[in-house]
Amino acid sequence: MTDPAVRVVGVSKKFTLHTEQRNSVKERLVRGRARTDGDFWALRDVSFEVPRGTTFGLIGHNGSGKSTMLKLLAGVHRPTSGSVITDGRVSALLELGAGFHGELTGRENVHLNGSILGLSRRQIEESMEKIIDFADIGEFIDAPVKVYSSGMYVRLGFSIAVTVDPEILIVDEIIAVGDEQFQRKCFDYMFELRKRGTTIVLVTHSLGLVQDLCDEAVWLDHGRVQRIGDSREVVQGYLDSVNSKEAESKPETSEVTGTHVRLGSGEVRIESVEYLDSAGKISPVLLCGEPATFRIRYRAAERVKDVMFGLGFLHESGVNVAGPNSGSGPAPVEDILGEGVVEFRVPKLSLQPGVYEVSVAAVNRGHTFDYVDRGYELRVRGNSNAEPGLTRMFGQWTAGTPSQVLIDDEVLNA
Repeated sequence: MTDPAVRVVGVSKKFTLHTEQRNSVKERLVRGRARTDGDFWALRDVSFEVPRGTTFGLIGHNGSGKSTMLKLLAGVHRPTSGSVITDGRVSALLELGAGFHGELTGRENVHLNGSILGLSRRQIEESMEKIIDFADIGEFIDAPVKVYSSGMYVRLGFSIAVTVDPEILIVDEIIAVGDEQFQRKCFDYMFELRKRGTTIVLVTHSLGLVQDLCDEAVWLDHGRVQRIGDSREVVQGYLDSVNSKEAESKPETSEVTGTHVRLGSGEVRIESVEYLDSAGKISPVLLCGEPATFRIRYRAAERVKDVMFGLGFLHESGVNVAGPNSGSGPAPVEDILGEGVVEFRVPKLSLQPGVYEVSVAAVNRGHTFDYVDRGYELRVRGNSNAEPGLTRMFGQWTAGTPSQVLIDDEVLNA
């Protein structure tokens, strides 16, 4: 085991909140000192280590203390108590382009910003072409940066910062900005840094990025450490907490409102739609990949035979994802009167995380008793095994040489 590149030991950080500002000597003399609204602790007794050559993620909700922690690592802030120890040359990508002068050209700002980052004039000159090529802003390099677009501004700032060739790189969400081509360039460069053994500490709201890029992670909540360890386990713990809080804040049963289109002759009326989780408990939030049940409660004002119930799932993007109905089962509901329940059960919910509008219908051979168009809302949340797309394909991967049989009947039937 090598010594860690970063050690954070019992760090707390306090800020004093001012409700009023005294911006001049006259104001301070006439009105006195500005009132304070107490102390705010952004971090409380935070401790973790980042092994050398690894990528470490910080996750948590807005205001959890992630960016404050990065600024402490970068030396922008000093801890109120505890210690931050970094062993290696540090480069921070916190606010790209900080220190740029609007009247100076891009080339002149490269010299200015490079000096702020600790590069000598010779190092800057040797790296100039590399910086210009990476930023990809063409002839604008010799134009004042005040005429740059926000994307050009960020690209130039990133290009200067990464030229330092750091041993420890501190990154705060900045690789999420810029166009698609520039983002790919950033990720490719991060991959090269990892291969060189650079230690990377990353803050991002992209949990998929944390899982794919980071070896370990820490989850902060209101300035306190909730979990530290393998990135996938930490992300899963964070998602479980977010899902639980969201489920508690939503009503258990979706009730249709009068704002949605409702059609049908009315002999059968849909009363409500309930979602049951893997434990059989009514929940407004279901998890992708987990067992789920969709329960339709109805009322038949008169005896009706051969009723088919159906569900429709419309993704928030506007894509119609699925439309299961009871007609594809052994038989429709043969004879109903009064109140009743129909359930559609799935062993693994294949809907990917997102918000879905749910339609429900009760019909008979083309005749509509009741149809509620997008009258209910379903929230699907995921676990740490995130995948792209609108649905998941559940299966098993196998590996071997071409001469081996990779898939047998047991795998197919599992």
